[in-house]
Amino acid sequence: MLANEATILIVDNDPIMLTGIAAVLNHEGFVCHCAADSEAAFKAARAIVPDLMVCDVDLGGESGLDLYRDFYRQETLQDIPVVFLASAGRPDVIEMVREVGGAYCLTKPFDPHVLIDIVDRALWMPHLIRTRVEQSHVKRPKNPAQSVTQ
Repeated sequence: MLANEATILIVDNDPIMLTGIAAVLNHEGFVCHCAADSEAAFKAARAIVPDLMVCDVDLGGESGLDLYRDFYRQETLQDIPVVFLASAGRPDVIEMVREVGGAYCLTKPFDPHVLIDIVDRALWMPHLIRTRVEQSHVKRPKNPAQSVTQ
C-alpha cells in the first residue's frame, strides 16, 4: 500500500482531463472520486467528505468557483481545501481563486509532478492539521491510565 491515503474529489467536465488527473493521483496512492458537474460533485462530497477537491474553474456552463462557494456554505464541507485548474489565457483567474479562498491554482496544461506537489502541500494546510489533531483526541481517552482502572 502506498503512503498517501487522502480522498480527493476531482471535478472537471472534460472526461480526458478528469481521468488523466485521477490516473496521476491514483498512481501516487490517493483515493480519487470523479465528478463531471456540480450536481455530481455535491453528491460525491456528501457521501465521502473528501480531504481535498481538485476542480476546474470552468465546468462548461457552470463555475467551479461557485461550486466551491456552495461547498463552503455546508458545515461538513467547509474545511475542504481546493486546487483549482484554469485554462491558460485567463489573467483574472488567480484573483478570482483568492477571493473564494482557493488554496492553489494550476494553469492547464500542467506538469503532473507539479500537481502532485501542490496536492501534497494543500493536504497539509494548517486547518487540516488542526482538524486531524482534534479528531485524534476524540478517539483516545485523555488519560489512558484512568480509562484502564475505571
